[in-house]
Amino acid sequence: METKKYSSFAEIERHMEILKLEKEINYHKLILSIEKTKECLEPRHILSGFLGSYKSLLYSSYGSILKVAILYLTKWFLNRKRGN
Repeated sequence: METKKYSSFAEIERHMEILKLEKEINYHKLILSIEKTKECLEPRHILSGFLGSYKSLLYSSYGSILKVAILYLTKWFLNRKRGN
């Protein structure tokens, strides 16, 4: 890091104020990041994330699952009527 040369105390104070604000912003970013991490690790969010990944798989195969279920129920109903 190169050293900066200042021509007045006002420049030094302005630069110190900028550094102080940057430090405060970074602190608040860290706090927000910790809060988001805590929230993501809650059991309800973990469960919803797990189920969300399988939701698209189930919805994409919904039609084929429904066809198989209807076929199975039809065969069961016909066999029941026949007395088998």
